[in-house]
Amino acid sequence: MRAAAFSAILSHWRQHPLQLAMLITGLALATALWSAVQAINAEARASYAEAAARISPSGQRYLVNPEGDINISQYVALRREGWQLSPILIGDLTNQQTGSGRRRLEMVGIDILSHPMMERLSEAGTATESDGDTSVALSPADLLLAPGHLFLHPETDVTGLDLDLPPTTRSTAVPRDVLISDIATAARLLARPDAISRLMVLDAQPSGLRSLGELVPDLRLQSASTGADTAQLTRSFHLNLTAFGLLSFAVGLFIVQGTIALGIEQRRGMFRSLRSLGLPLNTLVWLVFTELLAITLVAALLGLILGYLIAAALLPGVSATLSGLYGASVDGSLNLRPGWVLSGLAMALAGMMLAGGQSWYSLSRLPILAAPAATARGQQALRGHRLSAATGALMVLAAAAIPVLFDGLLAGFVFLGCLMLGAALLLPLALSRLALVGTRMARGPVTLWLWADMRAQLPGLSLALMALLLALATNIGVGTMVSSFRLTFLGWLDQRLASELYMTLPRDEMADEVLPWLAERGIRALPIRHSDERYSGAPMDVYGVVDDSTYRDNWPLLQADATVWQQVADGSGALINEQLARRGDLETGDLLQIAPDWNMRIAGVYSDYGNPNPQAIVGLATLLEHRPLIENRRFGLRLPVEDVARLRRQLQQDFDLPSSAFIDQSALKRQSLAIFDRTFVVTGALNLLTFGVAGFAMLTSLLTLWSQRLPQLAPIWAMGLTRRQLARYELLRSVILAGLTALLALPLGLLLGWALLAVVNVEAFGWRLPMFLFPLDWLRLFLMALAAAALAAALPARRLSKLKPADLLRVFASER
Repeated sequence: MRAAAFSAILSHWRQHPLQLAMLITGLALATALWSAVQAINAEARASYAEAAARISPSGQRYLVNPEGDINISQYVALRREGWQLSPILIGDLTNQQTGSGRRRLEMVGIDILSHPMMERLSEAGTATESDGDTSVALSPADLLLAPGHLFLHPETDVTGLDLDLPPTTRSTAVPRDVLISDIATAARLLARPDAISRLMVLDAQPSGLRSLGELVPDLRLQSASTGADTAQLTRSFHLNLTAFGLLSFAVGLFIVQGTIALGIEQRRGMFRSLRSLGLPLNTLVWLVFTELLAITLVAALLGLILGYLIAAALLPGVSATLSGLYGASVDGSLNLRPGWVLSGLAMALAGMMLAGGQSWYSLSRLPILAAPAATARGQQALRGHRLSAATGALMVLAAAAIPVLFDGLLAGFVFLGCLMLGAALLLPLALSRLALVGTRMARGPVTLWLWADMRAQLPGLSLALMALLLALATNIGVGTMVSSFRLTFLGWLDQRLASELYMTLPRDEMADEVLPWLAERGIRALPIRHSDERYSGAPMDVYGVVDDSTYRDNWPLLQADATVWQQVADGSGALINEQLARRGDLETGDLLQIAPDWNMRIAGVYSDYGNPNPQAIVGLATLLEHRPLIENRRFGLRLPVEDVARLRRQLQQDFDLPSSAFIDQSALKRQSLAIFDRTFVVTGALNLLTFGVAGFAMLTSLLTLWSQRLPQLAPIWAMGLTRRQLARYELLRSVILAGLTALLALPLGLLLGWALLAVVNVEAFGWRLPMFLFPLDWLRLFLMALAAAALAAALPARRLSKLKPADLLRVFASER
């Protein structure tokens, strides 16, 4: 009997293939978007862990100085006491000539005789650029003696480094954008002689050693956290992607829930017949569960395939975003990892359970001889809307309390989740009340029927409209955040890039010739000189500036003393960027420790968009006092805009400078904007996908409800309205509901935009942006919502306009 009952249950899908297609498509889309995000996150995290593990094996212990570099005398003292240590020097080199502007390369110096990584490097070398001979084996003398040797990844670009680089070996054992050499070679390239960033404590140690706390009390022993620095820095980005994936998954589930509920509703007669024939209720519930489980597995498989394709298409954009915002390197290839595959399957099963839970519950309470009338079920749905609205109100109240009670990025996303879900649950009741207002204001019978029919159809359309609300609010909120960011970024670029022409000389000594030549022609040359420091383990650029009106008139200060520029010029104060102020909880008047022997009073804080790392500005004389060996090749030139081209030609002719030595203000701005626009390409793609899924959810609801509309439309047709008129009213009803939903989505989207700018953005990037409003974008989204609703209703409306009168008359002959 079970086999016959199962065959009867499955026959429904043979009779309604469109419903089956909608169910599989909805779950596949939900699984695909979630799986794509998880695949991207898994690939990025694997890249971080692999890169970190190559340099710092997991579980390895290190000695670090919380205040800066380790003194070489401390290392010598520990070695004399018998401690087996391997010194490491870490610094940053700036590649000036990459296609996207400045790029930071990490320089790692190791002791090749003791560091465990050296064995992997010697085995993995693939080519030696100095002579092109792949068969030459490197000896210790090649690595230790001048000029030394560099190891780097085959895809690492070092052409923009104007340094006397030693011979190099390309090896896939080295992470991208990392240079590895003997510590003496690294110290020369970084201009940091006798510096040690940390000491690796080797595993094999003699017995009877004095404790490290006794020998070096100012050093701290810590374990390597594989990939921790990059993973922590990019945590906000991946959490943001996960939130988008979860939102898209939720929107897709609206399709699934509506289709499952309709399938159960349409088979109530069959279920009663099976129960009357003796099929136990528990068996019936399990057969329906097995049916949906089989459909879920098929949909999950399709979703995983589609998710892989989406992830493969988006991964290059994610890699560019992570590189531009965080300096993190991610491999552009996508691997099939069990983690995100199992996550996709689990989410598909959980989504099916969540979407079908209410339907299974109603099925388990199915009477054997009678079922509630359609009107009663409609009243139950309205009562359900009141319950969901009460739940939504509680979630909105919880969202309001979260920012007051909790801090941090995760709290910000929980706030957004409660807010969005609460607003979605409030939507059906809000639309019902608006339709009731329309009913009371109606003047003609047809208009009165239209509003009343709209209110009656809300139970069947509410899930699709909730999906549309979430998609529209997300588009408005994220669009407000990105557009506000772009507008602020443009103004910031105008302030920061004040010089009309930027020049990079091939050699330091050329400055002695070029600068007097420029001064004779009345052109101000502003040196762009900096040293690479570290603050709390993160790289920090410290720039030195001259006393010039360019900085006083243009620099984007957020807070500052009245005499800020005078303090910078005389060496008594420093400026820090907003990221450093937030990371170190610093403000004007606090003391900044740049190095163990270098402390500066903070005179002001400035905005520094697009840079995730700390940065400080001091007077040029102060910088040279502490770092006299820094390069002197880059300059910003102040001159009339109309003279830029002529000056550039003269400098090229008189000093034989290449064209690559110059970049004008407009070109630099174009490069910066290109990086900015590429940064949010993934967010835009996910926005568009979510909006598409919401439109598909509305189409699904209208198509699956089509069979239930005939008994409601036949009496209206019998009263004199033509089929074409009814079709037009079907279109109008959908457009009105979408328009009302779009209007309700506007305040929700603006609140979302504020939260992204004031909460999430601060935690993610370290800077806070002002919020701007963009009414034209709202109008575009409003029209898109109306168009999506009209397109979704077009097919059912066309069916109605082509319906034969006999089909409408048959409604009155059927038992209802």
